Amino acid sequence: MKELELAQQKLKENRSFFKNLSKKDRKALDQVAEEAHDEAFSSFDCLTCANCCKTTGPLFTKADIDRLAKVFSMKSSQFIEAYLRMDEEGDYVLQTTPCPFLLDDNKCLVYDQRPKACREFPHTNRKNFYQIRNLTLKNTLVCPIAFKVVENIKANYPF
Repeated sequence: MKELELAQQKLKENRSFFKNLSKKDRKALDQVAEEAHDEAFSSFDCLTCANCCKTTGPLFTKADIDRLAKVFSMKSSQFIEAYLRMDEEGDYVLQTTPCPFLLDDNKCLVYDQRPKACREFPHTNRKNFYQIRNLTLKNTLVCPIAFKVVENIKANYPF
């Protein structure tokens, strides 16, 4: 995927951009990021990629675990045992990648009940965008939309 190759090539440039973002007008940054997010999503079909599901795993909240356990008619503890592990920060994450709920056509078996982290990925439309700039930079290496958002912000953010 060309965007992911470009993201790798521009990693140093984008890291510098985020490091030097103005702390003064964060509202303007939020506005530019939201517009960039909407534009990127309007021109990209996630089902053609699904790289997020193939290469990374979301964090699972207690609510996510309980909801998905019900989907599979399991107890939460059984769901955890079957699909999750605790990471070094004490969060529940998938035991394996790609995601076990990713189907061959890149659709999600549990789409309507998917974890909050999946619903919000790549997190480029969150308020206080400045606070997640490191996460966004990391996501450019996984998600073409995140890369497009960053490129759009670089072109349109008033320094």
